[in-house]
Amino acid sequence: MKSGKTRRIFCICFFLAVLMAMPAFLSAETAELLEALLTTEAVNYEQAAMLVLEAADITGYSGPSDAFRFASEQQWLPRNAAPGDQARLDGVSLLIMRSFDIQGGLFYSLAKSPHYAYREMVHQNIIQGRADPQMPVTGDLLLFMVNRVLSFQGSEDM
Repeated sequence: MKSGKTRRIFCICFFLAVLMAMPAFLSAETAELLEALLTTEAVNYEQAAMLVLEAADITGYSGPSDAFRFASEQQWLPRNAAPGDQARLDGVSLLIMRSFDIQGGLFYSLAKSPHYAYREMVHQNIIQGRADPQMPVTGDLLLFMVNRVLSFQGSEDM
């Protein structure tokens, strides 16, 4: 009981932090996506692409399926990813690194693979704690990772 209440408070605080980090005028579709992600135990690649591209302020797509197609064409997703597949931590790491144009170390620069993207995100402290690159990404974790990237980029601009 106590942990459920604590988790709910954490989710609300986390949601508010994400909203403050994003532009003030969110589209209705993005607001709905954020709300749905907070309760999602495992996001799919289509949902992840929509949120990450929106947060990275990338245009050239309309809607979640088009966002997935755009990210896939740009080779920002794992080769075998399908829109409805559960997003894995290494695949989402690649999507974030490529969408936000985050520079990585030598191995990431050479391979641009999900594995090295994951390792780079751990190294840059965007992924924290015990994590497995093969684990499914929850909505909370996806929002946390995007918020960390936006925070880091905001502090670099100053």
